[in-house]
Formats: sequence, C-alpha cells, structure tokens
Amino acid sequence: MRFSSRPARRRRGTPLWAYLTALVLVPLLGVVALTGAIVRIAVDEADSAARSEAAIGALARLHAARSAVIREIVPTLTLVIIDSPSNATLLGVGSDVVTGLRDGAATLLRDTRAATDAAFDDIRGDSLTAAGAAAAARRIGWVRAAADGSAAGPSDLYRDFLALADDLAAAQTRAARAAGAEHVPVATTAATADAQLVANLATAAARMVPEFIGTQLVGVAGVDEGSWQDEWKDYLHAKEDLADLTQPALAARWRELSTAPETATIDALLADHADGSAETLDVPRLVSLLGLATARDAALTALLDDAVNKAQELSAADHAAATGRRDLLLSVAFGLVVISVAGAVWLGRGVSRALGRLADQAAQISQGQLVEITRTGPREARTVSAALAATVAGLRRIQAQAAAVTRGDLSAPVLAEPLPGPLGQLLHASVEQLVDSVRDREELQTALAHQAAHDPLTDLPNRTQARALTVAALHRGRRSGTMTGLLFVDLDGFKSVNDRHGHASGDTVLRVIGDRLRSALRPGDVVCRLGGDEFVVVVEGVVAERDLVELAERLITTVSRPVRRSGAEFRVGASVGIAVTQDGGIDADALFAEADAAVYRAKERGRGRVELFDETLRAQLSAHTDLETALSAGLAAGEFQVHYQPVVALDSGRLDGFEALVRWDRPGSGPVPPSEFIPVAESSTLICDLDRWVLHEATRQLAEWRRTDPAAAGLTVAVNISGRHLADPRVVRDVTDALLASALPPELLVVEVTETVLVNEPAAYGHLVALRELGVAVAIDDFGTGYTSIGQLAGMPVDTLKIDRSFISSGSSGHAELVALMIRAAHTFGLTVVAEGVEEDAQLAWLRDQRCDFAQGYLLSRPLPAPAAGAALRELLAPTP
Repeated sequence: MRFSSRPARRRRGTPLWAYLTALVLVPLLGVVALTGAIVRIAVDEADSAARSEAAIGALARLHAARSAVIREIVPTLTLVIIDSPSNATLLGVGSDVVTGLRDGAATLLRDTRAATDAAFDDIRGDSLTAAGAAAAARRIGWVRAAADGSAAGPSDLYRDFLALADDLAAAQTRAARAAGAEHVPVATTAATADAQLVANLATAAARMVPEFIGTQLVGVAGVDEGSWQDEWKDYLHAKEDLADLTQPALAARWRELSTAPETATIDALLADHADGSAETLDVPRLVSLLGLATARDAALTALLDDAVNKAQELSAADHAAATGRRDLLLSVAFGLVVISVAGAVWLGRGVSRALGRLADQAAQISQGQLVEITRTGPREARTVSAALAATVAGLRRIQAQAAAVTRGDLSAPVLAEPLPGPLGQLLHASVEQLVDSVRDREELQTALAHQAAHDPLTDLPNRTQARALTVAALHRGRRSGTMTGLLFVDLDGFKSVNDRHGHASGDTVLRVIGDRLRSALRPGDVVCRLGGDEFVVVVEGVVAERDLVELAERLITTVSRPVRRSGAEFRVGASVGIAVTQDGGIDADALFAEADAAVYRAKERGRGRVELFDETLRAQLSAHTDLETALSAGLAAGEFQVHYQPVVALDSGRLDGFEALVRWDRPGSGPVPPSEFIPVAESSTLICDLDRWVLHEATRQLAEWRRTDPAAAGLTVAVNISGRHLADPRVVRDVTDALLASALPPELLVVEVTETVLVNEPAAYGHLVALRELGVAVAIDDFGTGYTSIGQLAGMPVDTLKIDRSFISSGSSGHAELVALMIRAAHTFGLTVVAEGVEEDAQLAWLRDQRCDFAQGYLLSRPLPAPAAGAALRELLAPTP
C-alpha cells in the first residue's frame, strides 16, 4: 500500500466568496438603510397628509356646530322675551303679531335645534373633536333647559350661547393650526389656508347678526349695545382677508356671494347702524333681517364646504401619492436586495473557485515546490495566474543561481543573468540601500563621537576629550623624552558680561575667544573648553618653559581684544596657569591640578598675568590635598567641636543667644585655625557636610539647654552657611532635618550668610526666602566688606545686619560715621544690628549711644566650648547693672 508523503490539506479561515459577498452586502446594507429612511419619509408624508385631511374635516364640522349654536340664539331669545309678560308690552306690536312671531320662532327653534344636534353628532364621531363634543353637548343641554324652564333671563342665556360658540371657535382654530402644521405640499397648505379664511368670515358673519338683533332688543334682552360693533369690525377684516384666496374658482364664488342681494342688503343695513345714523328696527324688519342672514349664512357655509372639500381632496391626493411612493420604494428596494444578493453570491463563488486553485498552487510554492500554474477562471484570475507563473520562473532562476553558488560555481553563466522585471532592480536597490545604511551608520557614529568629545558651543574638545588628549600627549612625551605643557586659561570679567548683557552675548564672547585661541596655536597644539569660562591648551614638544610663558602672554593679548556684537563692545581678560612635565612623568589629573593651582595664584596676584607652577605651589597643593583628606577623615571621626560665642543685648546687657563657631583639634597637629581649614573645605563639597554637621550639633545643643534650664527658653543660635551650601538645592532640607531632629522651634535658629553670596549665587536668594518661610531668621555676616549697598537692604530676604569687626575696631572717624549710618539704615528697613569684634569698653559705650541692638566680641566673652557655655548661662542671662 502506498502512502502519500504530502500532508492532508486543511482549509482554514473564511472562504473568499464569503468576503466578496460581504463586500457587496456592506454597501447594499447602506442602500437598504437609505431606502428605509426614504420609505420612512414617505410614510411620514402619508401620515401627515392623513392628519391634515382629518384636521380640515374637523374644521368644517366644528364650524357647522358653531354656526348652528349661533343660529339657535335668536329663536331662543325671541321665545323667552315673548313668553315674559313684562317684555311683551315692550315689543310695540299687537297680540296677533306676537302670536305669529311666537309660532314662527317656535318652528325656527325646532329646526335650529335639530341642526345643532346633527352637527354635534358629527363632531362626536370625530376622534379629533370627540372629547370636546361631549362637553359642548352637555352645555347646550343646560342652556336649553334654562330657556325652556324660564330659569334664566335673556341676558344670561345670550352670554351662555356666546360662551359656547367661543369654545367651539377656539376648537376650530386649533384644528386649523393642526392642519397648517403638517408637512404637506404647498398647494395643500394654500388650500387649507383658504378654508381657514372662509371659516373666519362665515364665523364672523354668523355671529354678527344675532349680536345686532340682541342690541336692537336691548330694552328686552339686556344685551350690550356696542358689542355687535366689534363683531362688525371682525366681519369687515375677514372680508378683506378673502382677497388672499389662492384658488381662482373659490375667489370667483366669493365675489359672486359678496355682491348677492342678501349680502349687500345686510352689509348696507349694518353699515348704517354702525355709524349710529339709523333708527332702531321694528320687529317685522328684524324678522326680515334674520331671514336674509339665514340665506347669507347658508351661502357662506356652502362656500366653506367647497373650500374644505378642495383642501380634503388635495390632502387625500397627497396621502395617496405618498402611499404610492412608499409602496414603489419598498418594491424597488426589495428587488434590488434580492438581485444584489443573488449576484454577489454567484460572483463570489465563481471568483473564489478560481482563486482557490491559485491559493493551493501558491501554498505549494511557499513550501518550495515550484509547480506549473494553470490559467483558468475569469480574466482577472488568469492575469493573476500569469503573474504567479512569471514569479515561479524567476524563482526557478534564483534556484538555479543558489544551486550554482552552493556548488561553488561562481563562473556559471546563470549568475550573470539578472532577474527579469522589477525584481532585479529591487535586489540591486536593496544592495545599494544596505551600503548606504552602513555608510550612514558610520557617519552617525562619527558625529556622535564628535559630539561626545566636543563642546557644543565652541566646537572645541570638551573636558573629557581634554583629559584624553592630555593622557595621549603624556604617553607620547614619555616615549620621546620631551616636555609636555598644559596652559589653564581662565577668563577675567566674563561673569559681568553675562550679568549685564545676557547669556546670548556671553555665548558669543565664548565662541570668539575659542576661535582666537585656536588660531593662535601652532599646528599640533590643541585648545579645549572645560566649561564655563575655563579653557586649557595642550602643548607637546616643549623646548623650554619660557616658550610656554611667551605663548601664554600671546593668548592673554589675543583674548583681551574687544569683542563686538550687534553694535555692542565687550571686553574680557585672561589669567593663565602653566604646568609642565618632563618625560610624561605625571598623570593627567595631577597635571590639571597643577595648572589649576597656577591660574588660581595668577588671579590672586592681580589677574591678567601668567603664573608657572613651581615647587612652592607644589608644596601648597600637596598641603591642600593633605588637609582636605584630613578634613574628611576628621569629620567622620568626630574631631570637630562647636564653640559658642555669646551675643548680648546692649539695652539690657542680657544674653540673647550664641553664634556657633566650628573648631578642629587635629590629632598630632593640635588646633587648626578656621582660616586654614574653612577655605579648603569650601573648595569642595566638604563644606556642605561640615555645615550640615554644625547645624545638627548647634540646634541639638540649644535644645538641650532649653530642656535643662528654663531661663534659656528664648535664646537663639546663629550658624554660618557657606555660599556653596546655600546654592545647593538640598540646603532647605538640611535645615529642616536639623530642626526636626532637635525639636528646636525655627524662630530660634539664625542662618548667617556673607553678602557676597547673595551677589555671586543666584539660587541663594530663593533658598533664603524658603528658609524665612519656615520661620528661620537670616543675618548678613561681615556686612560692609562686600559690594552690597545700604539701599539694597530693603529688597533682601534678611532680618539682621552683622557689622564686620574691621569697622568696629577702626579708629577712623569715617568708619565711625559709616557704622552709625549702617545702624540707622538697618533700623529704617526694620532690621536688627549686631556689632562684631567688640573688644574695648569705649566701643561698647559708643555702640550703645548709636542704639545698636546687639554685640559680640572678646570684651563680652570669647567663644566657649559647650560645657563652659552651659555653665555660664545663668551669669550671662542676668542683666548687667
């Protein structure tokens, strides 16, 4: 038995014919939805036409009921008046005439009541008016019962009839509005409006004559004499409105009716009475007027029936047309759906069979079987088959080329044959794109390497690259046995350019200086920017140190030339420090440190000069490094102490607080003066660690004194904060941590800063504001030694001014006047004043005379260790006699 190695084919997914069918059905569903919407519109039009037709019919039936009620008024009132003995004598006629009038009125009443009942039966059968018809029938019954039983006078009966007629008129108006509100063609709307105009005229005419007859019988019926004139005006307005009739036939009939004898006679008679020039009519003439009015009302009713019939005819035609459109649309839509579905299914199945075969062949090709492609099915399927066959041919050529490469037959002719058509171009383009991608990557790597090694502003090598270049130069010097020099160039006055003219101008100056330094060097020498206003120059193959000094002097001259930008002129200088090594016998970091020390000495000696690193600087640098190492170790080992110098209130002589001063007793060396170790600490972040330790120790000590001695509850402690630490974003948190750890109230801590810190460190200002918001007081230490003017005190976030000891100890009268001015100015700005370095009784007395607030100095007390300061609290807190 043979088993096929070909795996059984499994069909997965939805067949193509289903997708094609869905592709046809989706827009078809849209057509169906659109057709449904159109059919819905047609149905709404049909319903609207039907409602319009019903409303017009209701309008006619309500008018008939209203006219019948109005016609019933005259015979009813006539019988009531005749049957009343008190009114019969007022008629001014004989008894035989009265008898004739009563018989005629009784006959007319029976006829009008029958007409009214028939009209009410009509409106009861209408769904639009059925609810109101029942109420109107009950009211007419009550009015009739009152009239037949003589239970009401003529005036009351007249008002009841008119009220019922008004209610029917209101229902008639609502029906007219309902008919006009429907969405029907213009012709139907116009016909409905015509019917409303005729109904308004018929209503006004039917009501006007009974009103007039009632006023003629005013002495009997008690009817208002002027009420019928309002109806006369309404009648005239209604006649004028009939000029707007849109139907020619209806307009022609109205013109005939308006000139008919009964209409002309009534209008002429009422017009004479309207202006008050005619006499009161007798009963026979009133009976004649009533007959004319009945004939005219019948003609107007017939005209209204024509108008209503025309409007209903148009509404019915609209309804039929809308229904026809609906049925036609439904039929067409259903036919389209059936045809489209059938066509989609047939087309989908036909195309899917042909494409199914292509899919099977494509699956075999994807498995590596280059089968022959059969071309069957629709033209499109055959086109796809031809394209697939061409692909198979190309794959066979690729197969042949791969086989040749596999065999190692690189000279095979088939390898020289490109693929036909776009495939060969695509492969070639792919190779080119691969080459371009490799080239772009190499260029990008080069650019990134350049950016990583160069300063973006000046395009000079940056600090990292400067060190690498120095290391390489030292290696070459070590191999060649030549000297290597490093020039540290620090710009003088650059900060003022930034502060006065902005950073954009500062950037321009840096770019110009960088270009000048680069152009002033020999080929092979390199200038680098370390950052800020610091540059270094690496010089190889140095013959003599004097050559480096001359180069440095040329660089100073080059840098000192003015820089012009946008019409402005900027001037900066430079100080240069030189470090030299023979045979590369030093590492790069040490060489940088030596050059930095040299430039620092150049700035100390007046700026704009050259200093060469020598043995003196080497010794200083070594001592600085040793001291910095010892500082770090001593801080970790607890070698530091805090001494406390009292601050005394001059008005009372009582102790106000202490200034915390750090002291270092270095093992093996003894006490180290603060003037030696503080500058070393300030050259690195060690000063921040030292400040942090003093903050914690001073606040802890004061909190301990407050717990053990109630008299110390109001004492303060002042702690010096360095400029580097104050510019650090962590300074506020450091102060907060110290206060929380000691539980000391913030108002008992005073932070002392030098005035130069506020000028040189922009971030310090905001940190001082934040500290004051915590409740911590701020004092300016050594005031008068910096560049802060007295006028600037008003805008500074400070509470206390500490006058430097140099002003207190000076015997100059000018200094005394200046101190007095400082005290007055500080008090003007709401600041307290502390005088430092008070050592003589005369100084203390003079300060009291100048109303200085506080003082400290050797005269009052030297700085004391914590135990001694605690022991002296009681004595210092006692007031001086």
